[in-house]
Amino acid sequence: MRRLYFMLPDLATTKKVVDELLLKRIHSENIHVVAKEGAELEDLPEATLLQKSDFIPAVERGLAVGGITGVLAGIAAVTFPPAGLVLGGGAILATSLAGAGIGAWVSGMIGLDVRNSQIQKFEKAIEDGEILMMVDVPKGKVEEIEAMVHSHHPQAEIGGAEPHIPAFP
Repeated sequence: MRRLYFMLPDLATTKKVVDELLLKRIHSENIHVVAKEGAELEDLPEATLLQKSDFIPAVERGLAVGGITGVLAGIAAVTFPPAGLVLGGGAILATSLAGAGIGAWVSGMIGLDVRNSQIQKFEKAIEDGEILMMVDVPKGKVEEIEAMVHSHHPQAEIGGAEPHIPAFP
């Protein structure tokens, strides 16, 4: 899956694009709309906190850094064991899993407070009243969807695509 970004000028245009995407068999749970704080979106699919924040990338980074730190701590514990303890490979596994879990949790909590780095590029336009639409589409449909939106709505700005979308949330 790829996430496409479109800046749309108003609510009426956004509704038309959503309807066209639904006709192209893009499910409504794959369409996310971000507007100015307090703007009325009516029945449009508003982006959730997880989509508006840097939660997923933060968890991925925390998992990697915590796991590596845990492995290093496990190796240090096996190499220089506390007095009287005999530690084996299980200690390395346990510390790496604990480090990965703690790293993912802490990074995720921090990531919830950070605005999605992709959305930051569009903040000025959103504050000016435009609407950002994020659409998750199969890799093979990226060009088709971009062409459809551009041909039907030339005033829409195509904001690019994210390289991949994780399978969750």
